Order: sequence, then C-alpha cells, then structure tokens
Amino acid sequence: MDGVILWIANLVGNNALATTIMSVIPLIELKGGIIFARSFFGFFAAFGLAYLGSTLVFFPVYFLLKPILNGLKKTKFFNKVAIKIENFFIERANKAKVKAGESNKKAKSEKFLKQLSVFIFVAIPLPMTGVWTGTAIAVFLGLSFKDAILPVILGNLVAGTIISLLAQLFISIWSIKILDYVLWALFVIAVIVLVITIISLFKNKKKREEK
Repeated sequence: MDGVILWIANLVGNNALATTIMSVIPLIELKGGIIFARSFFGFFAAFGLAYLGSTLVFFPVYFLLKPILNGLKKTKFFNKVAIKIENFFIERANKAKVKAGESNKKAKSEKFLKQLSVFIFVAIPLPMTGVWTGTAIAVFLGLSFKDAILPVILGNLVAGTIISLLAQLFISIWSIKILDYVLWALFVIAVIVLVITIISLFKNKKKREEK
C-alpha cells in the first residue's frame, strides 16, 4: 500500500478517524471513504465507518444550509455567491423531481414524489450525488426533517453497497493497490466536477443577465 492512501493514513494517524473524515468531505464522501478504508479494514467495517461519516453530514446540511445562505445573502460581499448556490440547488431539486416523476408516473402524492427523487439521487454513486447534495435537494424541495432523513439514509445505503461491491471486485480481480489509483481518480473527478460547477454557475448568471 502506498500513494495517497498511505499519505492520508499517516497524516491523520488513526485509520478509523481518517475514514470518517474522508467520508465527510464534499464530492469524496461515501465513495472515497469506502475505497480508502478497504486498505485497512474488511468489507463490513469499511462500509460501516464510511456510511456513518457520510450520513452524519445530513444533520448540519439540513439544519444550517438555508440559514447560512440567508445570512450570506444579507451581506454585500457574499450576496451574489449565496444566490448562485441557492439557484444551483433549486435547479438540481427541480431536475431530480422531474426524473423521479418520469420513472414513477403512478406516484400517489407530491411528498412521495419528492422523497423518491431524493432517494434516487443519493442512491446513484456518482460525483455530486451524495448526502451533501441530496440533503440540499431535500431542503429546497421543502421536505420536513422526518420526510427527508429516510430517503437520504436509504439512498446512501444503496450507494454504499454498490461501491463496496465494486471495491471488492477490484480487489479480487487485481489487488488492493488498485484502490489507490481509484482514490486518485476520485480526487481528480471531484476537482473537475467542482470547476465545471463553478463555470456553470457563472454561465447561468450571464444568460439570466442577457435575458
């Protein structure tokens, strides 16, 4: 084992804590946490630690996202940034809702449709589809705490199972060292997605100003 996994492990000094920290980081989240932990722990321990860390993110995001954005919108320096972030999550929420509606036209209630959209979004283990963004979508869909938490934790459970099975497959076919390269790839993808998101926010603002 070498590379980024060893560097992070040495930096933190505790593998369980390092896994939890990895799982909390936006864009890396559950996916990176599981891949990191498999270098030190078995299937279930790695999954449990990463799932715990990534799921805990739900609480601060759900309760603090809107108050923080509302506070920032009142300041001159951060007003425009806060509005862009808010509009971004509103657009993601609307898109997630539409996709869920297309996949389940027999949805019996508006609340169920919103919950389904959040669950599907979080369950797909791709960059920007974890608990951070999923919880933000739940907030801007207007879901209450008790209606939002279940689809988020269940979606995260599905995503974690998929990633854990893929990590096990990589280890079985190749070796544990392959996870180091996968983790590097996740870091690179996270940076690329972040840059694209920032560019997209500014482009959308420019289009709205032109209209």
